[in-house]
Amino acid sequence: MAGARRLTAPPEAGAGTGDTGDTGDPLLVVRAAEGDEDAFAALVQRHAPALIRLATRLLGGQAEAEDAVQDAFLSAWRRLPEFHGQASFGTWMYRIVTNRCLNVLRARRPVAPLEAAGEVPAAEHATSPARITEARDAVREVREALDLLSAEQRACWVLRELDGRSYEFIADAVGISQEAVRARVFRARRCLTQALGAWR
Repeated sequence: MAGARRLTAPPEAGAGTGDTGDTGDPLLVVRAAEGDEDAFAALVQRHAPALIRLATRLLGGQAEAEDAVQDAFLSAWRRLPEFHGQASFGTWMYRIVTNRCLNVLRARRPVAPLEAAGEVPAAEHATSPARITEARDAVREVREALDLLSAEQRACWVLRELDGRSYEFIADAVGISQEAVRARVFRARRCLTQALGAWR
């Protein structure tokens, strides 16, 4: 399936329906479900950039994110006959990518307790090479703090704080209730504030 093998496939790739550049998602989905690889390649090209950004935020690495999105598109290609349009194709793909990333996060080593992050050194107020070094350390601390969150907390926080998604959307994407999403976002904020407090 050409569309999923190449996330940046140009619209003219292949020799199926041909002109898909101005075609809306619903028609492309119908064509793709009938086996039109060009239609699916157009969907991949349209949605892959946003999905890779999401996966990179969730997983922390570009290569791992691209693999997750690639797997998600392959899964979507196989499952297209099950897609009945209750949500948009983009929302459906967000759900698949989020779940794929959650599986990757859960397979990583167990989450360390928050205390394992250690004390963050107090920052000097003067602008100096030492201050610049500390600023770089702060970025590293943010990454490490995100690693302290559970898979669900990280997904909920990223979708809410970085992607600006609604609690309803996140609940559907992660497969939990809106109340559970709110709780996980709250706990994630509290953990990040505690881990990064020395940099404030």
